[in-house]
Amino acid sequence: MELKINIDYNQILKLIYQLPESEIKRLISTLQTDVLTKRKLNSIQELLLEGPTWTESDIEDYQNARNFINKSRIA
Repeated sequence: MELKINIDYNQILKLIYQLPESEIKRLISTLQTDVLTKRKLNSIQELLLEGPTWTESDIEDYQNARNFINKSRIA
């Protein structure tokens, strides 16, 4: 079951101000924790998604260089 309610920002603020002080502090703590956690996850996801990628040519060049290095080592 899903329930959607359209409430604007000012209405949310009015509801928050009706809460007892202890509940407001709890809400603040919860929001800060959730926002920080979400930011960290988003920044890691963005880093991974926007990072450079290797083309087939890059991978082939890397493999050739690794093979050359491995063969040229003194055993």
